[in-house]
Amino acid sequence: MEILLDVVRVEARADHTLLLEFENGEMRVFDMAPWLEKRPFQPLKDLSLFARASVGQGTVVWPGDLDIAPETLYDLGKGSGLNTVILLPSEPTPQA
Repeated sequence: MEILLDVVRVEARADHTLLLEFENGEMRVFDMAPWLEKRPFQPLKDLSLFARASVGQGTVVWPGDLDIAPETLYDLGKGSGLNTVILLPSEPTPQA
């Protein structure tokens, strides 16, 4: 059984992509463009509506009861290259 990861942050971009942060800290980019010809996502062609994306119940939601499953966003999203990296202090290197 797969673990479902909630979306904790979303940024809607003008190219109809979503920059997503999941609860494990991983960031992915999901391209909505191919979905915009399909019901119920056609209204999201309007960038002013698309830009109103927000997080609700662990996934991305829009006004008008539009949402998309978080597992779809995660599975089909691509790595953003923006993952948070925490640098821990390293051990001092011995002086020669």
